[in-house]
Amino acid sequence: MFKTPWPGDPRVNIQDKGGKAAGGAIVSVADHYTYRVHWSAEDGEYVGTVAELPSVSWLAEDRLEAFIGIQRVAEEIVADMEASGETPPVAIADRHYSGKFQVRVPEEVHRRLAIRAAEQGVSLNALASSRLAGA
Repeated sequence: MFKTPWPGDPRVNIQDKGGKAAGGAIVSVADHYTYRVHWSAEDGEYVGTVAELPSVSWLAEDRLEAFIGIQRVAEEIVADMEASGETPPVAIADRHYSGKFQVRVPEEVHRRLAIRAAEQGVSLNALASSRLAGA
């Protein structure tokens, strides 16, 4: 895990001249990546993660620093991958989804769901979709 950079850190330039986090323009596929920040009781800090690069994280004492830090690290990784001729992961938000996927369940589960769908007057697909969506 990376620690929060210090003002002038040459590895990740996220500060303005006063050492404050600086904004940036869209310059990388990483700008569309899926970022999350959560508190880690184990580390005693916030942890920033990126779904498209699951082995990468960034620790910081402040939630915003964790968010900015993980974004900048992802941008660096993408730049390094592109420089070495590798293709970086496509952002989840930019992928096409058909709306279909197949799930295998035991026969008894299939039967119970079919009965429940019939009792509710909906298709098995509508019941499953509703359940998956958390409704």
